[in-house]
Amino acid sequence: MMPYGYGYGYGFDIYYIILIVPAILFTLWAQLRVKSTYSRFSKIASARGLTGAEAAATVLRVNGVRGVRIERVAGQLTDHYDPRSNVIRLSEGVYDSRSIAAAGIAAHEAGHAVQYAEEYTPIRIRMAIIPVTQFGSMLAWPLIFLSFILESVYSDMLFAIGALLFSAVVLFQLITLPVELNASRRAVRALEDGNVLMPQEVPGAKKVLTAAALTYLAALATAIAQLLRIFLLRQGRRRR
Repeated sequence: MMPYGYGYGYGFDIYYIILIVPAILFTLWAQLRVKSTYSRFSKIASARGLTGAEAAATVLRVNGVRGVRIERVAGQLTDHYDPRSNVIRLSEGVYDSRSIAAAGIAAHEAGHAVQYAEEYTPIRIRMAIIPVTQFGSMLAWPLIFLSFILESVYSDMLFAIGALLFSAVVLFQLITLPVELNASRRAVRALEDGNVLMPQEVPGAKKVLTAAALTYLAALATAIAQLLRIFLLRQGRRRR
């Protein structure tokens, strides 16, 4: 059976407490930060009064990008850009809202559309590894678990395959962070160049986007912590 946390007693996973719990707490804090920041600036109307949909359209226009549709989607903070359909989907609280938060979020999603239009290399790499990431997220842990409980010549092979598949998940998160930061930088620049927000309102949009970026940083930290835990558990098993 799998020996958790070598040196700390059978059945006790000390690595989960040391690595995963802090990552979970960081993730929860980041999510709360997003909600509180969004709630604050969603109540402040922009002076120029553009809706989220209009802000996204302005970002596209400023960057010379055409042919991208902007649609409404149900839910809160469900905003995203779908490269397969070339559609920016804005949540109900962003599409028609004239708030600073809505402008920032809509501009960010438009920033992703600009990235694809300009063939921004990191986002192309991220798209290329999505199938591997999806496959890896489903099979990595079962293979790693089997490598711990099986006493056979296949144990090392199963672990190697599982660890490699989970490494693809880490790579995806690693690439996602700069992609999201770049989209936010593009958004802020377009909000200024397109006169979507007044100069004194831009810092508010930046705060919303910075809070959102923390969730991607938390996802990366969690993935790295999980990968490190996998290797530490494996090392502990070998010592036993």
